[in-house]
Amino acid sequence: MVLVLSSSALTLCHLDNLQLKRKKEDHTQKILLNMAHFDTNAKPFNIPKEEFDNIEAAFRLPDSVPSLSMKLLEKTQLDIAVTGESGCGKSTFINAMRGLNSDDKGAAPTGVVEKTNVPKAYPYQHRENVKLWDLPGIGTQTFTAKTYLQQVDFHRYDFFILVFSERIRENLILLAVTIQKMGKLFYFVRSKIDNDIDSSKRRKKQFNKEILLQKIRDDCTTCLTTSGVQCPHIFLLSSLNIGKFDFLQMQKVLEEELPKHKRNAFLLTLPNTSQHVVNKKKEALKTEVWKLATLSCTIAVLPVPGLSVACDIAILIKAIRGYLRDFGLDEESLQRVAGKVNKPVETIRSVIQSPVASTEITTQLIMQLMLKNGNGAFMAFEYFMSNIPLLSGGISFATTYYLLLSILDDLAEDAKRVLLKSLED
Repeated sequence: MVLVLSSSALTLCHLDNLQLKRKKEDHTQKILLNMAHFDTNAKPFNIPKEEFDNIEAAFRLPDSVPSLSMKLLEKTQLDIAVTGESGCGKSTFINAMRGLNSDDKGAAPTGVVEKTNVPKAYPYQHRENVKLWDLPGIGTQTFTAKTYLQQVDFHRYDFFILVFSERIRENLILLAVTIQKMGKLFYFVRSKIDNDIDSSKRRKKQFNKEILLQKIRDDCTTCLTTSGVQCPHIFLLSSLNIGKFDFLQMQKVLEEELPKHKRNAFLLTLPNTSQHVVNKKKEALKTEVWKLATLSCTIAVLPVPGLSVACDIAILIKAIRGYLRDFGLDEESLQRVAGKVNKPVETIRSVIQSPVASTEITTQLIMQLMLKNGNGAFMAFEYFMSNIPLLSGGISFATTYYLLLSILDDLAEDAKRVLLKSLED
């Protein structure tokens, strides 16, 4: 049997569908408005113009949203070369940047004798797209300045960190000049600075740390500039306490000089050495939220009971677990922090307040948080629908978008509390 519908019948059917859709959206708005008392601290909703433009561009071609989102969520590769003279502490520096001790699983082997014969990648455990490459020490019989860059596959790396201790030797200067000629970014790390401070304290009755550090900087700068290195960046660091001395300055310089997509990849790997670093991580993660919300609301969606919202909660759970690792709030990271400061992990964990960091992340928990954040989600929905009329599944997108933003804010505050707790005497 063939069913034939007239044009008038099709029109009525279309109108019925529109009315049903409007009723559904109205029903959701009423639910969200009635839940305002759950979310009395909802902030005025606003997003950066660049991010808004990206969302609008994506939803102007709704059929391409799923493939577009998957492409945008592909991880940016960042390869950082770390090299220096044998025994300068480059492997210890790599471990410190990854938040590891020398005896931790996956740590780079350390010691006075050069242990690296070929370039070896050490990916960050929670961001495997970012790798620190431990290059063979320069100045040995096997690796001379003249042939070094060819031997270590120079073009693979986004930038170089040149590590030295005590004084800069000729081979490292020649390497820096060569890298400079080839147009790559490079930075100097003067390692073991804590040894200089301890030694100076023992020798001098009137010791001034700032004067000593500035003298070391000036001497290094003079040595490099007179040898042809233009405007060298020199950071004084101690791998035993990576967050002290010039670590924050190094982070700021790299943030300014790296392309934006590489910059965020770098920021998300930094150890939580200060509240400034935590805030930078939060801002970097926020730039990815709209992509996750888009993906969640366009692929394998399931309805959320109590709201006219449909999304893939598995995508949200995976993202939130990633946030925990980025902020150092997963169990492995908390155990490592507790071990470093010699405190029970329960003491460190006691300051955590966010439900996603203190309990198991389940589908039920995510649904509860969506309900709790109803008022903020409604503000997000109104904002998007008033600015992007083409936004399909607007309420679902706005709800997941606002939920992830709220979770990021909460986890960043937890990370700061953990940092402060770990620093307490």
